[in-house]
Amino acid sequence: MKLLITEKPSVAQAIAKVLGNMKRKGGYLENSDYIITWCVGHLVSLASTEFYDERYKKWSQADLPIMPDPFQYQVIEGKGTQYEIVKQLLLDERVTSIICATDAGREGELIFRLVYNHAQCKKLVERLWISSMEPSAIEDGMNSLKPIEKYDNLYYAALCRAQADWLVGINSTRLFSNLYNAKLNVGRVQTPTLEMLVHREKAINDFKKTPYYTVSIEIESNTFVSEKIIDRAIAEELMETCDSAVIRSITMSKKTSNPPKLYDLTTLQRVANRTYNLTAKQTLDALQVLYEKKLVTYPRTDSQFITSDMENSTIELIPLIVDHLPISNGVAHIPDVKRLVNNSKVNDHHAILVTKEVERIEIKSLSKIERDILLLIAIRLLIATSPAHLFEEQVCIIESGNKLFTLKRKFVLEKGWKQFENGDAEIDEAITSDFQFSEGQIYDRIEKSINEHFTTPPKSFTEDTLLSAMERASAEDESVEFDHKGLGTPATRAGIIERLVSSSLIERKGKTVVPTTKGIALIQLVPDELKSPKTTAAWEFDLLNIENGSVKPEKFMTEIRDFVEMIVINNQEKNDELASLFLEEKESIGECPRCHSTVHEFGKGFGCSNKECTFALWKENKFFTSKKKELTKRIAKKLLETGKCKVTKLYSEKTGKTYDAVIVMDDTGKYINFKLEFKNKKA
Repeated sequence: MKLLITEKPSVAQAIAKVLGNMKRKGGYLENSDYIITWCVGHLVSLASTEFYDERYKKWSQADLPIMPDPFQYQVIEGKGTQYEIVKQLLLDERVTSIICATDAGREGELIFRLVYNHAQCKKLVERLWISSMEPSAIEDGMNSLKPIEKYDNLYYAALCRAQADWLVGINSTRLFSNLYNAKLNVGRVQTPTLEMLVHREKAINDFKKTPYYTVSIEIESNTFVSEKIIDRAIAEELMETCDSAVIRSITMSKKTSNPPKLYDLTTLQRVANRTYNLTAKQTLDALQVLYEKKLVTYPRTDSQFITSDMENSTIELIPLIVDHLPISNGVAHIPDVKRLVNNSKVNDHHAILVTKEVERIEIKSLSKIERDILLLIAIRLLIATSPAHLFEEQVCIIESGNKLFTLKRKFVLEKGWKQFENGDAEIDEAITSDFQFSEGQIYDRIEKSINEHFTTPPKSFTEDTLLSAMERASAEDESVEFDHKGLGTPATRAGIIERLVSSSLIERKGKTVVPTTKGIALIQLVPDELKSPKTTAAWEFDLLNIENGSVKPEKFMTEIRDFVEMIVINNQEKNDELASLFLEEKESIGECPRCHSTVHEFGKGFGCSNKECTFALWKENKFFTSKKKELTKRIAKKLLETGKCKVTKLYSEKTGKTYDAVIVMDDTGKYINFKLEFKNKKA
């Protein structure tokens, strides 16, 4: 028998339908030839620091840098049950070979290899590599399985990425958190991303608007505008001299706007944010659901093209889109699919497309986000295969007061791909007048005015523009001598943004994404090497070269270890001027009954601020859990103030009913005990 391992249960079920006659077992599916099980995302990860040494539970600057050699791995907490199922099946004597069917990408490869290696399995492995969950794609993939060795470099790149993130993240976070006595999350990719946000907000805050002026002349509802004028007095003087105008030149030029390419993941996330204000993660999550429902192809792609062998199957999608999805316009042209073909720009996966399954889906059964994303992808195919948008641009120049004034007008000749335009298409400028001008024509009666303008600051990032900046980070840096100049990959950028939000380093304000006070302070203390987009882009370029076999994993990891060691050695002392930025005023819950220091709230309870004191009230303890109550801030304050607190609706394990009572705290000096006191108890 062959054991097939997927990344998610839904993918396992889709493959099971193709293989047929599958019976459900505990954590897997089985027929006479195949067993299918799944990983539920990552089951095995790099081990935590305390796995190597118990002393690492406490964050100590003296222990840095922490450099595991070799790295160890452990089953992720809460996923032990499924791991044991997968492990037992890997080692099952009935299983003669394995099929890796995790998602076809860097992270999917890592998910499988870590489980396979951790289970110490040595059986032959083949790779199922597909870009769609359609039955036909699965069948084709099963008929053309590849040796797993073909993807070894992809695995090495994934492993190096994970180990580099661990080394940089663990050591940098502990180093700066210890130095400044605050939880400061530092990461290989997230910190340069934060730096871009902080740099942008600084530019906005430092910006000083300055006025400038233009003089306008209106003729037959058409407005001609002068060049920018810095001095208002000069603008007023010009306006005074403008009594008449003469048409000096009229130039007409035909312009072509070619349709945009198909979507890769980042482009789709940007458009979804711009159109529907969806976060990058919301778009990726919806895409993953659509992929598992077989409605779209593989989401985590960086290509905007298809391969030559996909021409016929792609053109067949167009009538399905028009007939089965709510598209307002039909297709009155011959779709140009050849424009989408570029074999050299398709690596592991082609651009995102809808699948033939759209003819079977009831669109109303999808969530709003899923519908919106599906329609964006469908319409993009119609746009990308439509004729060019043709227009004529007219530039008309008049002279008045010995100065030139310009009017630009646009006349649409053929709407082309813009007939399908939606939120991702640029909006045509409306033509206010089609009045005809002729050279040499003189106008004695003109309306004139001065317009005051102000220079504008840069705009705060939205997720749309942040994704673009991450994709192009260091692209303008001429010293960067490699092609990949971005931060992260299409598959990881959404997660990077979410980690920055969850770490309280950035926040969303309406459609914008801005750094918090904590994020701004962190960037001030982090050395340039850790926050430079150039450094991280160089690492990502190396990872890509590990994938293609031109860089050795060992060389990359040696450079990462050297980098981490340098960061630790060069940042042993804190900057006293910056230290005050991380002093947080914590709310006082009360006075410690043992040492009389202040008690503060922390994640799992309420504890004494004196590090030498062991007093703590845990939010979840046996006494409160048995009463189906949580030790809240209100209860903790009252217990510290008076030693007792009245609590309602306490649960009785004996009767199954609830009751009210006074909880009394009894501190023995070593343990905290609780007992009940009942008021108005009858004799």
